[in-house]
Amino acid sequence: QVQLVESGGGLVQAGGSLRLSCAASGRTFSPYVMGWFRQAPGKEREYVAHIRWSSGTTYYVDAVKGRFTISRDNAKNEVSLQMNSLKPEDAALYYCAAAGSWRGYTITTTRAYDHWGQGTQVTVSS
Repeated sequence: QVQLVESGGGLVQAGGSLRLSCAASGRTFSPYVMGWFRQAPGKEREYVAHIRWSSGTTYYVDAVKGRFTISRDNAKNEVSLQMNSLKPEDAALYYCAAAGSWRGYTITTTRAYDHWGQGTQVTVSS
């Protein structure tokens, strides 16, 4: 069973930066895609970014393009999200997710992923 553990959340002023990390453990880990989602109070969980594990190709939601960078370390089984120029609207519980294989769902939807972390809180003060 794959386990994902996020870290790196916290409180930051608007314009500041945070780096989230997600460590994967369990049986042989070789996902199809790793992604980050976020969920603000009263809102649905939304897609932020994903990375193809083998190629390293990255994709982002428009709202974070140019500010966030997703990366992976295959040797450590880790995926990170560098968040710069944070805005109050970026505040949310951030989740790491892994898709072991293509499940037939659009990769920007939660149903495409079969493993989830517990989330790490990001708070941005204005």
